Amino acid sequence: MSAEQLAELSDLFVVAAVLLYVVAMVGFAIELAFGRSRPGKAATTKTVTAKQPVSVGAGGAEDADIADVTDNVAVVAPSPGAARAGTVALVLAWIGWAANLGAIVTRGLSVDRWPWGNMYEFVVAICFAAVTAFLATQLRHNVRFLGPFVMVTAALGLGLAVKVFYTVAGPVVPALNSYWIAIHVSAAIISSGLFTLAGVAGVLYLVRGDGMSRLPSREDLERVAHRAIVFSFPLWTFAVIAGALWADRAWGRYWGWDPKEVWSFITWVAYAAYLHAKATAGWRGRASTIVQLVAFGCLLFNLIGVNIFIDGLHSYADVK
Repeated sequence: MSAEQLAELSDLFVVAAVLLYVVAMVGFAIELAFGRSRPGKAATTKTVTAKQPVSVGAGGAEDADIADVTDNVAVVAPSPGAARAGTVALVLAWIGWAANLGAIVTRGLSVDRWPWGNMYEFVVAICFAAVTAFLATQLRHNVRFLGPFVMVTAALGLGLAVKVFYTVAGPVVPALNSYWIAIHVSAAIISSGLFTLAGVAGVLYLVRGDGMSRLPSREDLERVAHRAIVFSFPLWTFAVIAGALWADRAWGRYWGWDPKEVWSFITWVAYAAYLHAKATAGWRGRASTIVQLVAFGCLLFNLIGVNIFIDGLHSYADVK
């Protein structure tokens, strides 16, 4: 296939991924909406009345009657189709993931370089990384409750990439023609995907009430977010260090107070503060979640806002 055909195929893969993510989101939402409710800290379980045989009469008579006895048992039975909808949604999410991967691979083949040299390619890759983090976690732990929110995040991200950041496949500026793009940017993409998963869990933590809810407990949501950040923080640290090494090779200095460098470091400090608070000060619950979401906000501004609103040496995103 020619480069133009590969580029067109990449665009079709992106559209297919958006559609698949949207349908998967609906399936996950059906499972969440009609699945079993989960009690919160202050929740009390409902009771159902079960009839048990109770002996009645005097003198140990053998005749028995049926008396009503109330048992405290768990509550809301899930809809029979809810689990099936979730299973179908998971399959569609994997197919959408494959389409997302196909978009990245064919884009790279069409331009004969690593396919994250502009904002369009970078956002497509981050959406892929976020879905990968979700699906990889699902392989070991049941986190399908995150499905609707991760899918809608990925679909909106790809839609934003197509409508706002789209760049025709082609060469990049000379500064990006380096093997460092495979090292530095890849680490930033993977860690950003994991941070996104943690951000979704953090938002759900704040949204969830204390009573019965379709969402898992706040402890489970906090645990998912914390594990994702523990895994991704070293990757982000490596990305910052690799970026400094690349800057020295490209511009002759490790640090130059460029806006992207500054906000990458601010993001690192924010996530470091979250981990430090969890490890030493024993922060739990709402306080640590708010710190985590502040760090996630710094990440989003660094990845998107800096490229759009602030001029600097990294202003080659092709969106101005």
